[in-house]
Amino acid sequence: MALTRLRMLYPDPFMREDSPRVAYFPDSFHEVNGVAHTSRHFEAFARRRNLPFLCVRAGCRVPAFKEEGNVWTLELPRGLLSFALEKDLRFDPAFLRHIPLIDGVLERFHPDLVHITGPSEVGMLGAGLALDRGLPLAASWHTNLHEYAARRARRFLRLLPQEPSARIGHFIEDAAMATAARFYSVAQILFAPNPGLCALLQNATGRPCHLMPRGVDAELFNPAKRRRDPQDRDCVLGFVGRLSVEKNVALLADVQKELDQTCKTFRFRIVGHGGEESWLRERLPRAEFTGVLRGEALAEACAGMDLFVFPSHTDTFGNVVLEALASGVPAIVTPDGGPATIVQDGVTGRIVPDADFASAVSGLLADPARHALMRQAARAHVLSASWDAVFEGVYTAYRRMLGGRRRSI
Repeated sequence: MALTRLRMLYPDPFMREDSPRVAYFPDSFHEVNGVAHTSRHFEAFARRRNLPFLCVRAGCRVPAFKEEGNVWTLELPRGLLSFALEKDLRFDPAFLRHIPLIDGVLERFHPDLVHITGPSEVGMLGAGLALDRGLPLAASWHTNLHEYAARRARRFLRLLPQEPSARIGHFIEDAAMATAARFYSVAQILFAPNPGLCALLQNATGRPCHLMPRGVDAELFNPAKRRRDPQDRDCVLGFVGRLSVEKNVALLADVQKELDQTCKTFRFRIVGHGGEESWLRERLPRAEFTGVLRGEALAEACAGMDLFVFPSHTDTFGNVVLEALASGVPAIVTPDGGPATIVQDGVTGRIVPDADFASAVSGLLADPARHALMRQAARAHVLSASWDAVFEGVYTAYRRMLGGRRRSI
């Protein structure tokens, strides 16, 4: 009763009648990646706040539409022409066939704006429908596509001499960035998960860019979930993510090889799947490969780690790093990309170049008192990183973009 009276006196601004009606077109939703993770939390936020929100996504065998209060969902199948981009992510060049169905739902929903997450078939369709209807378009950057393109090309460029290989690699990265910038410049406002990317996108597109970091469920990811056998004396080095070239997972094998010379009381716990899994299994014989984990199983796997080793140079933020810190697990990351903006070097983990990963691990293993302080600091550091705060910031940017523009229903 008291909570009800407080809400009547001080209503939640995100439940106002003029809350923007958002049509959200994510690249992925059910898959195991950062875009899908963020998108699921975005929809959950809209449900908690009872906001008018339409999520149009791929992910079912037949079209499925649900209207649950203010939150509507439209799931559409990818067809026979779709092809794999990742182990669980596909692209359907014939996705345009769904335009009549999407258009009909948009006609009923009357969005104030469209928000896309990237140049997938779903994102391109969302952008096209926004332009066709004269609706403002927001776009969030979740994946460093230009760096992914360059890293994947290196497999083939290794066959060339070093100088032309490097030159072609830089050309591919620059060309991919220029193409992505042209796509994102169609939007009126942009979102990115770290300040460096925001500055890059503003310079490349001429569009304003707002921070859209990530949150963490600190109740789910919690040191209290640690379940370790008292007889287990190993230090568990953890990794969570896609086992792919752009995640730089080959460095994990180098770390093990170097540590094996001085320390045998450690093992890796690898959570995830991807094209590099068999290669890693050959080189990490003592490692535990759990496959993809979610919910409580993932939280327990993280809490059972002693150090989180995340060698990626291409992550725009690093949700998994945030989850490790919330679990009381210090993280070792590279100076590149989003993870370096999460970790406090020497306080909640280490920020080091590839060549220093093994020494950073051994240094912390050799100093239990420092490691214990880092565990406490890691947990405390992320307690204010809530998903609600992230999406409240997004809606504030929406309102600024819309100004006094009202929808007509």
